[in-house]
Parts: sequence; C-alpha cells; structure tokens
Amino acid sequence: MSNTPQTGGGGGFRCTRKLTLAMSGGVLILVIALTVGLCVGLSSSDDGVTEDTPAFSIDHTANTFLLNGKPFRYVSGSFHYFRALPDAWRSRLRTMRAAGLNALDTYVEWSLHNPHDGQYNWEGIADVVKFLEIAQEEDFYIVLRPGPYICAERDNGGLPHWLFTKYPDIKVRTNDANYIKEVGIWYAQLMPRLQHLLIGNGGKIIMVQVENEYAAYYACDHDYLNWLRDETEKYVGNKALLFTVDIPNERMHCGKIDNVFATTDFGIDRIFEIDNIWKLLRGVQPTGPLVNSEFYPGWLTHWQEMNQRRDGQVVADALKTILSYNASVNLYMFFGGTNFGFTAGANYDLDGGIGYAADITSYDYDAVMDEAGGVTKKYELVKQVIGEVLELPQITLDPPKRLSYGKVELTPALELLSPEGRAALSKGQPVIADKPKSFEEVDQYSGLLLYETTLPAMDLDPTLLQVEELRDRAHVFVDQQLVGTLSREARIYALPLSKGWGSTLQLLVENQGRINYDRANDTKGIFGKVTMQLHNGGALPLETWTTTAFPLEADTIETWREKRERVALSPKIAEQRLLRTGPIAYTGSFEVKEVGDTYLNVAGWGKGVAYVNGFNLGRYWPLAGPQITLYVPNELLKVGENSLVLLEYQRANKTVNGSELPAVQLDAVAQLDGESSEAPQITEK
Repeated sequence: MSNTPQTGGGGGFRCTRKLTLAMSGGVLILVIALTVGLCVGLSSSDDGVTEDTPAFSIDHTANTFLLNGKPFRYVSGSFHYFRALPDAWRSRLRTMRAAGLNALDTYVEWSLHNPHDGQYNWEGIADVVKFLEIAQEEDFYIVLRPGPYICAERDNGGLPHWLFTKYPDIKVRTNDANYIKEVGIWYAQLMPRLQHLLIGNGGKIIMVQVENEYAAYYACDHDYLNWLRDETEKYVGNKALLFTVDIPNERMHCGKIDNVFATTDFGIDRIFEIDNIWKLLRGVQPTGPLVNSEFYPGWLTHWQEMNQRRDGQVVADALKTILSYNASVNLYMFFGGTNFGFTAGANYDLDGGIGYAADITSYDYDAVMDEAGGVTKKYELVKQVIGEVLELPQITLDPPKRLSYGKVELTPALELLSPEGRAALSKGQPVIADKPKSFEEVDQYSGLLLYETTLPAMDLDPTLLQVEELRDRAHVFVDQQLVGTLSREARIYALPLSKGWGSTLQLLVENQGRINYDRANDTKGIFGKVTMQLHNGGALPLETWTTTAFPLEADTIETWREKRERVALSPKIAEQRLLRTGPIAYTGSFEVKEVGDTYLNVAGWGKGVAYVNGFNLGRYWPLAGPQITLYVPNELLKVGENSLVLLEYQRANKTVNGSELPAVQLDAVAQLDGESSEAPQITEK
C-alpha cells in the first residue's frame, strides 16, 4: 500500500456518498472529488446542510470542523471512566463542564471489558455506555478512542494478557492474522453498543480514533492500519469522523492512514516549537483544522522517582498559545483519577538509562483536577483561558468532603506461603513442568506466582543463583526463609546461596505492571534458565518447577476475610517487622460516621496491595515512593464498620502513633510527593 499522505478528510466518509452525488453532476466533478478528497458532503442549501451531509465533518477550504454545517472548534478534556468509580462519574464530568470544556475525550480499555478469552464485562466500572450517556446528559460532545491499543499508562496498553496465552507468538498492532481476528471479535462486541451514541445517529460522539500514536511503534504496517480503518468504519459509517493521533516527528507518515483525519499531540515542553509542529502535521494533513489531541498539563510518574509537577500558569499560557491558532485541543489529562487494582502499566527506556519503570497507582498526573476530582489552582487558570474562546456555563459545584478517620490498627492474620495461605488465596492446581510457567501460560492477569524446586547438592559454598530473565521482581526463599530479592528495575538477577540453608528454593514473583508504550510483548514471570554456579565455573540448570498462582483478586481476598477462622498466628510470625517468612495479610476495620473521601497513609510499611470493603485500591510502595497514600473514594465507604486488608510483601509498620500493633492512618490529605512534601493546593468551591 502507498504511504503517500492524503488530503482527504475524516474516515467514515471515504467518498461513497460524495461519489453518488458527484456523478449526478458530471464527470468533471467526479474527478475533483477523487483528487481532492473532500469527502464532507455536498450541499445545495443556504446553510450547507442537506439530508446527506454528515452531522460532523471538515471544511478543507476554511480549515475548520463543521457541526451541522456550521464552523466548530472543541476544547476537550480527557477522563477515563475506568479511573473513577461509576457513582463519581457525573460529579467529575460536571466539574469538567464547569471549566468550559465542550467535549470529553476518553479511551476504551479492551482488557477491562474482555478480561479472559470469551468473557465480557459491561457492568460497574466497565459500563462504558452508561458513562458516555452521562457525558451526553452533561452537555459534552465526545471524542472516542477505542484503540484497540490505548497506552494510557495501563497494563499492557489496554491489550488483554490472554492474547499471549492463546497465541504465544502473536505480533500485536500488525497485520498478524491472529491479532486482527481477535480485534474483529472485540469490535463486534464493542461497537454495536456504541452506535446509537454517534453524532449521525442522534448521539454526541463526533470523532472515533483509529489505533493510537502508531508512528511511535516499531512497526510501520499500513496493511494493518488500513484494515483497522475499514473495520472501524464498518460500524461508524459516516456517522462520526475517524481520526489518528501521532507524536510530531519525522515518523508521522507511519501513523497516517489514507482518508483518515490526522492530528498530533504535544505538551508545554514543546510549545516553543509550535510553528514547526504544525508544519510537521501539515506534512501529512495539508488541510483541515489544526488539532492537538493530547496537550499535557501534567505528566505520569513512576515508582522510585520524584512526582511529576507542571506549573499551572505555564500550562495556561501554553493553552492560550495553542488556541491562538484557532486549533482544537484536548487536555490530557483534565481529570486523571486512579489506577485501581493491578491496572497500572510501566515504561521501558534502555537508551535513557531507566530500564524498566513501573507506574504508580495514583494517576493524579498533576492534571487540571486532582485525583479525588477536586478543583485546583491550575483548574482556575485553565478555566480562565477557556472562557476567552468558549462560553462558560453557569454551574455551581459542591465543595469536596475529605475526611480523616484516624488510626486503624491491623492484626496479622494469614501467611501467604503457609498451607492455610495457599488454600485460601491460590487459584487452581499447582502446575509442574520442566520450566517455570509464565503469568500468561497460566492465564493470570497479575498478582504473584510462586515457583518452587528442589535444590541439588552444592559443590560451592556459597554458590550463585542466577535468573536469566525476570519480569519483574522476586523474593527468594529457601525453606520459606527470605534470602534476598531480585529485581528487573534494579537489574539484579543473581544472589548467593549457602550450603545448609535448606532444600526447597522458592521464588515469589510479582508482576509490577506490563509495559504500556512501544513494546510488543511484556509477558511476566521467569524466562530462560535458572542456574547455580558450579565449582568448575559452569552453571547447573534448575529444572522441575512447581508453579502456584496467586492472582490476589479482590473477591478472593474478601471471601477469605469473611470466612476465615479467627486463629492467631504464632507470636514469632505475628511479631515480625521484616517479613522473613513471606507476605502476610493484615486485617482491620474502622468506623465511619460521615462518609467522605479519604487517603490510606501507609508510611512505614514496605510494599504490597490494599483492599477496602472488598475493593482493590491498588499497589503501595512507600519505601520507594513518591506515593505514600492511596486514594479511598467516598463511594467505597459506608456509615458503620468498614473493612481493610493489607497484603504486605516486605515490612510491617509498628510505629504509627507509638502503637505496638501494626497500623495505618486514614488522612484527609494526599501525599504523592514523598513523606515530607506539601499536599497539592486545593481550591474550595
């Protein structure tokens, strides 16, 4: 297929209706339509609107969008429905609308809706139709981004893990037969649910994205892109505009699709070269409106680095500059929210020196709104700029209610590696094989895998245990006694073992999040050989491994908590601060008299996962930082007793408020910048 840039307008048009009209006017008009590729509908009426004109289209002469035949410019904000609880959707959207936004931008996450092959989820936080209907009620036009790859700092970029279970050699985001087959199956489930929401069907979805920042991917597969365009158009028709988004650089042609409208993305760090960016965009999209589909008012943060912050005034000034070009723009993120559960992704940048880096649980992003949906100083500055180009609606916002519930004492209740822990929290039967099984091979989304094997006789003391490839982190035990930690992030893949420590080697491997950007495959577990050093300098492969799955799904944790026998652990185990015998589940409860948002402060703890009322809040890791608190939405809480479970991997906290019992705090203020930093500024309404 030719990669020559096309002038044509939006997808969903592709000239079918245009040609029918043009042919009635003569051969010359037909030739012009094919050559120029306007594909926005012809008109004989005074206002440019006929029955056959798409409701949302492009005027390539005036370089503007047309909404019902009239010039239109949007200022949108990104809010991903899967990063807030459903009962919070309307309040978040209303706060966004109050800032003057006239459009909403959101991804659709394949892995959320299709967690296992043949299984689909459209309820609760996965009720995307309800979310979009609420957005329409709150007076938003909608820019829909169904991927199927979305990046978004989500595990695997939103692609389901089971693709690699079913097809170990699959080449995602290419014309791979298995990949496009599965995308076709997925779209057949997704798209019919959304068709009534398209602008041409009376809804408010004006644009639908094809792929996502594809030019940044190593592939440049236009056969795949053209197939995906056609597959998307099959459902969208001329009822909305198809578009692409690509980073402005010399590879933009790899993401450009014939007859699909091209946009770009950039943040404040590149505003000084905005004229060159528009020039790059014009290289692949010579006419039509200028669009920045991802203007970044903040940025993502990884564990073990400083929290990313962007100055609000600089953001507002940059937004004003973009709008001065009569461009449409989307603020990514306007509201960031939270990577609940195990949904946070990771990045990998070997050239930049960071290697593998997992994303934190908070997706606060230093966005225009804070993680709990509150108004910030940046919000007020951005709202002022938006008000210069769009009419601000008169919306009164309720002030946020953020409450402290104080100290929560926790009781050590279950050792993960004990027989009781395995019975309660493991899933399925252990698998015995020559090599360790990956997360994908046992069809496990996240959590932990335990690999066990019998140690051979050592002819060196100490010897060196070496793991060829680890994804991502392993606590190493011998006879359930901790001997060290291996880490992909730290690039530590070996540690010494001494004679006499025991006979059973145990590697408890954590999936810290699949890479979400510019990687084709980030399967999890242990890969390659696991060896012990020999006296002669060689290496002895360790074989015959038992793999036990611990998905740590919220319903499993809650079932155990509700049904567990109230049997205390031995004092030796219960009083550990450093958890030398493996992870321990700690339980507690707290009383709520008035419901409000709060933050679980885990300062002093090590690394683990937290659950409130049977809901997985996400990963915590205060030892690494910068995130110290986990956001607890008010929608999770109830008046009366509320439950809390921490599954701690490394270290318990026994020092909060001088208590001898392990404890946490439920605070009214977030700590995302380390233990000593000030909280983000909040403007009360």
